[in-house]
Amino acid sequence: MDLQLSGKHALVTGSTGGIGLAIAKALASESAEVILNGRSSDRVLSAAEEIRAEIPDAVLNDFVGDLSLADRVDALAVQFKHIDILVNNLGVYGPKPFEKITDADWYSIIETNFMSGLRLSRHFLPRMKKSGWGRIIFISSESAANIPAEMIHYGVTKTMQVSLARGLAEMTRGTAVTVNTILAGPTRSEGVAGFIKGMAQSRNVAAEVVEKEFFQTVRPSSLLQRFATVDEIASMVAYVASPLSSATNGAALRVEGGVLSTIL
Repeated sequence: MDLQLSGKHALVTGSTGGIGLAIAKALASESAEVILNGRSSDRVLSAAEEIRAEIPDAVLNDFVGDLSLADRVDALAVQFKHIDILVNNLGVYGPKPFEKITDADWYSIIETNFMSGLRLSRHFLPRMKKSGWGRIIFISSESAANIPAEMIHYGVTKTMQVSLARGLAEMTRGTAVTVNTILAGPTRSEGVAGFIKGMAQSRNVAAEVVEKEFFQTVRPSSLLQRFATVDEIASMVAYVASPLSSATNGAALRVEGGVLSTIL
């Protein structure tokens, strides 16, 4: 299927690994021009090399900078005047007991997971509306609905993304611009794969055993009963980024393997 992305300009934040890199690859494979982003020039260069090894004719640009910082967002918006597709993927997570999550922890995770996308949307949504077409996509999580007790601060920021996306979508009424959220489920990203491997080695068991136990005890409602691949998330994002998804706006779209049991 041709997703009609040829010539579209896309920015994927936090795209040097994991879900972000997979999204960048998916968009590049559909002939979109992709801006890669990461905090390290080495990581950005490595991501570009990996994409070009798979997609030799990929058209790539880059912005090296921490987009949790307001001045870096402003600098990006000056450097890249026109973006058709904004994928707010940048995010961090980590378990911590609620009573030990300090104000500084809260401010830090909100700046990264929420404010980065808010600031970028504030720059580019008006430009998309003026140009007559655009896509803004927030990479959220099923944790937006199932707030994890072991990292409440993370879940709260994911809920914030869903609310922001819906509010921004209300501003696109009658236009060809859409704003949607992707609710990703447990995904075998670099971090997760490393965690599973480390757990397996510490217990001297196979990684498959640790994964099976995870879905039995931590996410027992999963219908998939395995970690999704980053490519499975990226495939949904590529469709939502395309002109073919024009009737999907203001939605929280699930790619979470059936973890959420509600039908709406």
